[in-house]
Amino acid sequence: MYILVTYDVDTTDKSGQRRLRRVAKACLDYGQRVQNSVFECELTEVQFCILKERIDEIIDHSLDSIRFYHLNRSENRRVEVMGVETAFNVNDAIII
Repeated sequence: MYILVTYDVDTTDKSGQRRLRRVAKACLDYGQRVQNSVFECELTEVQFCILKERIDEIIDHSLDSIRFYHLNRSENRRVEVMGVETAFNVNDAIII
């Protein structure tokens, strides 16, 4: 499976900076960095589960946000979010 991993880790304190480095290291173990907080990963189902477990143990779920985009051709677009949900549903009405 082909997964795009993006993350936003709160780095306002030292523990956040440490979490950021640890998330990046976990992603580097399974894929390649294409932008500062974006990794492309070609994974088996087991590797994907392991990566998610590692990241889940690292992040602060009340401050950090991780998004996993499933980019397989055989699946519909699918996004998994871990931690803070930062996006809105673009199919809903937006009132400005």
